[in-house]
This record gives sequence, C-alpha cells and structure tokens, in this order.
Amino acid sequence: MSSLINEKRRFHRILFDAPCDVHWQDRVWRTEVHDISLRGLLLELPDNWDVPLNDPCEVVIHLDDRQTGIVMAVELRHVEADRLGFKCQYIDLDSASHLKRLVELNLGDQALLERELSHLIESGGGG
Repeated sequence: MSSLINEKRRFHRILFDAPCDVHWQDRVWRTEVHDISLRGLLLELPDNWDVPLNDPCEVVIHLDDRQTGIVMAVELRHVEADRLGFKCQYIDLDSASHLKRLVELNLGDQALLERELSHLIESGGGG
C-alpha cells in the first residue's frame, strides 16, 4: 500500500532532523522534524498534543543553531502513533528559499526539483 502512495506522491520527502516549534492558539510545543517536502512536513508527536485535525498551526523549523529558520503556516492533516502530518498552507519568500535549497541539496537532481516546483505552482502553491 505504501508503495502505491509513494508512486502517486508528487513531492519527494526529505528525511531531515531539525528542532522545531509548533504554535497553536496560545500554546507552543518543541519537537523534531522527521521529514519535509515542498508541500508539507512530518513531525515527531510531542507530549500533551491535543490539537484537532484540520486546525491551522504555525511551524518554525530552526536551522543553523536558530540563526536561520523556515516558517510555515500549516494545517494538521493526520496524527499517527508517534507522528504529526501537516500540509503547508503558506510560506513566506525567505522560508521558501531556504526550503527550496534544502530540497535541492537532498534531491541532487535539478530536473526533479524543477518538476516538483512546477507541480507546486500547478496545484496553487502552498494552499
């Protein structure tokens, strides 16, 4: 079943280990990124998580010892036993540049990156 899902996936997931903060209403959870793509991300499930599905959140991924970051407005799409799946709804230009570079370095294939960016644009961007 998962191979079928991967075949349909337009955006490659990049395994990426980085600290992040999830902001929801007036609460903040510190957790870790499991993987990331141009379309969303998968995070480790933090303690005391109680955000409803489809609720909007903000994720701040810390890069370079917190000097640089990726900030995304996201929507919680699924909760697994130990993971949270989010779909990107909005990303600012600076964060998008950092994410593009991260994906580019990990894919190692400029043509594949251009194809994913094209899919992203065709689907209406982050949201």
